[in-house]
Amino acid sequence: MNSDAIKTGKSRAPARAMLKATGLSDSAIDRPLVAVVNTWSEVTPCNLHLRELADPVKAGIRAAGGTAIEFNTIVVSDGISMGTPGMRASLVSREVIADSIELAVSGHMLDAVLVLAGCDKTLPAAAMALARLNLPGLILYGGSIAPGRFEGRDVTIQDVFEAVGACQAGTLSEDGLRQLESRACPGAGACGGQFTANTMALALSMLGLSPMGSNDLPATHEDKHAEAQRCGEALMAAFEMNLRPRDLITGESLENAATAALCSGGSTNAVLHLLAIASEAEVEFPIQRFNDLCTRPVIADLKPAGRFTAVDWFHAGGTPAFARRLLAAGLLHDCPGVEGKPLSELIAGHVEPEGHQVFYSPDSPLKAQGGFAILFGDLAPEGSVVKLSSAEQQSFRGPARVFDSEEAAFAAVEQGQVQAGEVLVIHSEGPKGGPGMREMLAVTAALIGRGLGDRVALITDGRFSGATHGLMVGHVAPEAAAGGPIGLLRDGDLIHIDVERKRLDTDAKLAGRSPAVSKKTPSRGAFAKYAALVSSAAQGAVTIPNSN
Repeated sequence: MNSDAIKTGKSRAPARAMLKATGLSDSAIDRPLVAVVNTWSEVTPCNLHLRELADPVKAGIRAAGGTAIEFNTIVVSDGISMGTPGMRASLVSREVIADSIELAVSGHMLDAVLVLAGCDKTLPAAAMALARLNLPGLILYGGSIAPGRFEGRDVTIQDVFEAVGACQAGTLSEDGLRQLESRACPGAGACGGQFTANTMALALSMLGLSPMGSNDLPATHEDKHAEAQRCGEALMAAFEMNLRPRDLITGESLENAATAALCSGGSTNAVLHLLAIASEAEVEFPIQRFNDLCTRPVIADLKPAGRFTAVDWFHAGGTPAFARRLLAAGLLHDCPGVEGKPLSELIAGHVEPEGHQVFYSPDSPLKAQGGFAILFGDLAPEGSVVKLSSAEQQSFRGPARVFDSEEAAFAAVEQGQVQAGEVLVIHSEGPKGGPGMREMLAVTAALIGRGLGDRVALITDGRFSGATHGLMVGHVAPEAAAGGPIGLLRDGDLIHIDVERKRLDTDAKLAGRSPAVSKKTPSRGAFAKYAALVSSAAQGAVTIPNSN
């Protein structure tokens, strides 16, 4: 066992003494020492309940012959920090979480790893850490929040963000906004549409890093604790099989994960995170691969563009029902999961209820073309990401309105200064320039709330929330801070977004213009380290030395 290095032999008596001080017996120390990595926090409903899930996970590990050792790492709540300078910490936290898991597990020579994840960045961070460590491991998602109820309809945090714009436009009262904010998030669990957390939970199931169906159970479902214990037992089975993350993270399983994100109308952040996971696993998976898959259909009617929430997804049969349709249509590879069985076997025994309206057939899809695509062009030589499942427009041509921060763009929208037909350009919000590549949900939601969602386009070297919809192009690379052409644009420059041709271009003559001056990066601390090390968004914005 990996842990023999710290617990076996006469020379390790001091280490055993300290382990015994934590309550472990000789027999417990002799067993495999298994990390239970918790991302529990009181700051966000996404992770609020994970402390309760740790106990059944550890019970499952003990029942299957392991010794569970729990420790915690951080989380940054996207929903709370959105639209503020704090949002710069979100993507940075993905690297810090992965680093901290790597350090704690490798520093104590543990034998296997189970990560409890919730809010957006904890999910890809967990996968990145497992890929680095390559010890038997799996990830259990805490599950989605239940939808709130407002004026007789289901609502999510997306509705609150969009209601801010409606309130500013005078179509919703301040009292109505206050009532909505009090009802939209009724308890524990991650944001309830096919936003980033649920998209990545699905992607992890398709990668084989989460047991089939485990991530579907809502956060407060009565069976969640039993499922957590089953995951502890499943991890020990993987340990006995010596099944490791790099056995599961392959080019084919990454294609499965990307296909699932596309066909569920999921978050564009899946592009960034799957590229990062591939990089950590040392699997060749370039950003262009997403365009090979983007013609695949959307077969799930989920928010932000659709009608249903993640709880509806679960009640309609969840990931097994969704995957069964795609596999039967030849759109998925029959890859193995952490259970050691191929996908076809893992989904075979699941029963799908009748009468739901969440899933469609690939032969008669909700939307013929997949959830997002990669645009290249003279404004995005390395690529950019456009979300398609909610953008009926396939092209947009208009004059630029250029802003050097999310705050400046939001103020213009808030004050009614943005006109239909314009293309908002927000630069200097990329991985280096932010630093931290903030999501622009405050701006995009305000545009929707003001009724401009289908009449204004937006491009940025920052990111978008999974709750974003409308014709929005993000991850423009190279970013302005790295000398990218998006930083050379000026007000009035004509911009052309052509989804069919996968192009993002301008008619402006950019040669000879002075580049935008990036925001001042701190000289010390986590943000400075991140800005110094981070790669292009087209490479997953990973902090691998010499990756630029």
